[in-house]
Amino acid sequence: MLDLTFETPKIKTIAGAKHDWELVIGMEVHAQVASNSKLFSAASTKFGAEPNSNVAFVDAAMPGMLPVINEFCVEQAVRTGLGLKAEINLFSAFDRKNYFYPDLPQGYQISQLYHPIVGEGEIIVDLEPGIARRVRIERIHLEQDAGKSIHDMDPNMSFVDLNRTGVALMEIVSRPDIRGPEEAAAFVVKLRQILRYLGTCDGNMQSGSMRADVNVSVCLPGQYEKFIETGDFGHLGTRCEIKNMNSMRFIQQAIDVEAKRQIAIIEAGGKVDQETRLYDPDKGETRSMRSKEEAHDYRYFPDPDLLPLEIEQAWVDDIAKTLPELPDEKKARFVTSFGLSEYDASVLTADVESAGYFESVAENRDGKLAANWVINELFGRLKSDEKDIITCPITPAQLGGIIDLIKADTISGKIAKDLFEIVYTEGGNPADIVEARGMKQVTDTGAIEAAVDQIIADNPAQVAKAKENPKLAGWFVGQVMKATGGKANPKAVNQIIAAKLAE
Repeated sequence: MLDLTFETPKIKTIAGAKHDWELVIGMEVHAQVASNSKLFSAASTKFGAEPNSNVAFVDAAMPGMLPVINEFCVEQAVRTGLGLKAEINLFSAFDRKNYFYPDLPQGYQISQLYHPIVGEGEIIVDLEPGIARRVRIERIHLEQDAGKSIHDMDPNMSFVDLNRTGVALMEIVSRPDIRGPEEAAAFVVKLRQILRYLGTCDGNMQSGSMRADVNVSVCLPGQYEKFIETGDFGHLGTRCEIKNMNSMRFIQQAIDVEAKRQIAIIEAGGKVDQETRLYDPDKGETRSMRSKEEAHDYRYFPDPDLLPLEIEQAWVDDIAKTLPELPDEKKARFVTSFGLSEYDASVLTADVESAGYFESVAENRDGKLAANWVINELFGRLKSDEKDIITCPITPAQLGGIIDLIKADTISGKIAKDLFEIVYTEGGNPADIVEARGMKQVTDTGAIEAAVDQIIADNPAQVAKAKENPKLAGWFVGQVMKATGGKANPKAVNQIIAAKLAE
């Protein structure tokens, strides 16, 4: 496996009134499993369906209905674990987590507390080129999602939509290895990227298929190192959980607000209560939702309707053989094979579609030149047009054709940008367009020299200035390019002007 070396980022401190403080953050990310049916029923998981139209009898908790495990959801969880370099538990089991919500018809959630399907893994969280944080994954377990309560349709009543009830979730739990708001957001970005590469979750936070709970605490400098040495959480501060974050920006804001709240309490001589809180972005504050429950508060017990889940190592090995090249490996290969900077490789591998597009463009071509055109010209234009690589109007073959014309000196860089605009908006074969529209650059040195001689003859005063200050030669280059309609070979123009002014 190819690898990129990295350094661990320096710990950022928060200045309190009395002390400097450090942040300690753990994440619990709920990722909806990409599957057509739910975890324990055949009901559809299609987003945006009419309320209560994707509900099977078992989802609605009708008497006598029994859950039946969806094997594909188990496969997706195993695939995710393998993608996070995690231990796959060949034995796992489901438990009932008992609590009441109007949108949880059974009165309990089927989850995995004692025997999760995936054990310890890791994610390398990229922060900037050469700087990354290794975040340990504690576990991944499968569980049902709840439904959705709707409170804004009627002033006097609430409504319940059970379409999400029973949808398969992977809860991905990190160790408290994250040390700042930016790192927390970057962790979610990297996790979402990996899940999308694997095809196990679409990562769409707007539709609710990925959301994060953020555990935040503060400690004095040096205490975290003692925790790492001993494993004793007593060295860390009391943590509070901020629920249901679905925005990278809000994750960062909520952590910053919550950390300052805790610091103020401690420095005033108070005690931080362990609890679940919500972030209000309009008020820029977190507020208490409920006291933090422990496992015994949910009265967990093994689900009597589901046998323990036992899988074979051979099945896991078969899944491992189908894993795609993941972001870290792809980025390292782009750096090595195409000679790209780590930054450019990161941009190109941000999603699997962009990476595939670039590879098609760069095949048998100059990788750096291909990266420059994909990142600067194509991505820039797509962003301004609010499009993505999937809806891109120019194919890899067309963009590759433009690059081929540049390398062959058929067109200049300036002409290439004009050609790109034509192909982007009108389509067509770049070579044919250049031929039909007379866009080839002038490489005939005789014709270029004639143009240079004419400019020099018409501007004797400018010639005198340029001979005293060679940096002014650029003015002549611009005039020649203008006179030739931008078609003169820039390299030849510069050479001829330099020779003429040296006479």
